[in-house]
Amino acid sequence: MKDEVVVFLGDASVVSGTYLLRIEVAEGTAVRFGRFRGGEIIPIPAGTYLYAGSAMRGLGGRLLRHASRTEPQNPHPIRPILAEVLRVASIIGRIPQQKRLHWHVDYLLEQPRAALTEVIVIRSRARLEEQVADWLMGLAETAVLAPGLGASDHRGHTHLLCVPSENGWWSSLPGKLHKICFVL
Repeated sequence: MKDEVVVFLGDASVVSGTYLLRIEVAEGTAVRFGRFRGGEIIPIPAGTYLYAGSAMRGLGGRLLRHASRTEPQNPHPIRPILAEVLRVASIIGRIPQQKRLHWHVDYLLEQPRAALTEVIVIRSRARLEEQVADWLMGLAETAVLAPGLGASDHRGHTHLLCVPSENGWWSSLPGKLHKICFVL
């Protein structure tokens, strides 16, 4: 992956797919993820986090939405780079005028101590989010922060994971994903 902040896998002609967000939390914090667990506050230690999501329509807009915050003047630093990369890749995305917190990951990305730093996009007509999240959950390099977090529509599973010891793991992820995603 070298120093790329966005990596594409799959069919370049497809504008839908599954994505992984790498989120760095600089300093420990605590987050209420909307109504998750009745509004319980979940401690978030400093470190690397991984979120698996998908957008079968509006992939570019979804990714730009994740790179935005509720205060439009305070987006994640990756947003202008992401917008340009998506434009070049012909994945049109509209930067939302006003972001409302909706998905669990929105609550983490809203935190000033959290930064969206990298994205992997798996361009596919098939929705691979659940299979990819399950595969990631089974890896020794990941840990569940809170069962069910980030996966309201995938009962008993988790789509927001910790990566306790990063050690270059993210840079090897595209190659591993390419092997598993196109076998599914």
